[in-house]
Amino acid sequence: MDYFPLFLDLKDQPCLIVGGGEVAARKARLLLDNGAHLTVVAPELCNEFSCLPAGNKLLHLQRSYAAGDETGMRLAIAATNDATVNALVHERCEARGILVNVVDHPEKCRFILPAVVDRSPLVIAVSSGGHAPVLARLLRARIEAWLPHGYGVLARLAGALRDRVKTRFASDIRARRRFWETALEGPAAEKALTGDETGARAALEAALDDASQESLQQGAVYLVGAGPGNPDLLTFRALRLMQKADVVLYDNLVSPAILDLVRREAERLYVGKKASNHALPQEEINHLLVRLAREGKTVLRLKGGDPFIFGRGGEEIDELAANGIPFEVVPGITSAAGASCYAGIPLTHRDYAQSVTFVTGHRQKGETELDWARLTSPTETLVVYMGVTEAPRICARLIEHGRNPDTPVAIIEKATTPEQRTLTGTLSTLPDLMKRHAVRPPALIIVGDVVRLREKLDWQAHAKIDY
Repeated sequence: MDYFPLFLDLKDQPCLIVGGGEVAARKARLLLDNGAHLTVVAPELCNEFSCLPAGNKLLHLQRSYAAGDETGMRLAIAATNDATVNALVHERCEARGILVNVVDHPEKCRFILPAVVDRSPLVIAVSSGGHAPVLARLLRARIEAWLPHGYGVLARLAGALRDRVKTRFASDIRARRRFWETALEGPAAEKALTGDETGARAALEAALDDASQESLQQGAVYLVGAGPGNPDLLTFRALRLMQKADVVLYDNLVSPAILDLVRREAERLYVGKKASNHALPQEEINHLLVRLAREGKTVLRLKGGDPFIFGRGGEEIDELAANGIPFEVVPGITSAAGASCYAGIPLTHRDYAQSVTFVTGHRQKGETELDWARLTSPTETLVVYMGVTEAPRICARLIEHGRNPDTPVAIIEKATTPEQRTLTGTLSTLPDLMKRHAVRPPALIIVGDVVRLREKLDWQAHAKIDY
């Protein structure tokens, strides 16, 4: 982050604005709305200043800026058309440790003023770090349209109940948080959003009266599909659960961009698996999920792709069920769907493939070999998960059992992310192609005539959609 997000209490605090134009007037309104005692230094004030809130909290010094005007101020804003004056204000405020903002000069800003969505006491601030203020305002407009005013009512009611909830769950912070998560998504929220403040207050009171310490202390496990890598492809349910977790167990296929969306306070445990390098054996992962849930924690098991497609989710919930641990499975876009779509390769097509089969190239010790003879049909698309290391053997076995060596293939590396790379060849050339281009996991292999459509259907390269 270029700037540390911070909310300041400026009630009755001395603040300075140097400049009397329209920009200065807009900044003055913000400061006065927040209760600041404002001094404006400018030879003249524009008409907008006459529309500002009346009262004794605005002092106008009708002259040019002079050294010492910043003395004793909490913060200062330089908004003149004179670059020399603005630089002087910045220099003197910096020397005195006063927060300073020089309008339209991010390099001379110790703080910036974000675009604000006000649902007091709920306030949302949006900033581009000074790089694109118009973009920040556009995002604010979208949030304004999406966020009902009733959330401000809900926040105010929750504030009135906060001390009672804290007393009720004084010894268990986790139970307190779970109470709020449940209460603020239930009947109270529905009533507040429809403008029924009395009903919302009654619903919150009832939720507190009915809350059980024991039920709020119970742990649970959520197996959540994180999709193929692009955070925009997460489900709404996944995002909500990512914000509720006490602890997150994530694997090697979960991208950093997705992990950044997890609740900041949650403990993160890496349990990923790479070829011949398991951070934690699967059996230990199963036991860890049980132990953490029994400790009363909300556990998020975050898996790349979908938990039930080569994600070993079935093994994990089998262990949870055997130990009486509450759990939920949230599907994700499987890697085959994400990679094929972003590469412009349909997995089925009336003229090329009437079926598709998913297999894994990584075989566990003691597992039976793939039914290679069944995977040689020219009218079937074959998708190979975790096949980078075994690609030469996979290609050789398919050819050996009758699949045409000239069958088109594609390998898609880091699918759906900005680093996605798609390489195409044939069964006979794929091993050398991967070696020459140093392909590394995560990568998915697609075998079949549908790969011929890539050049025509690569929508990322050809489509220009104006959103």
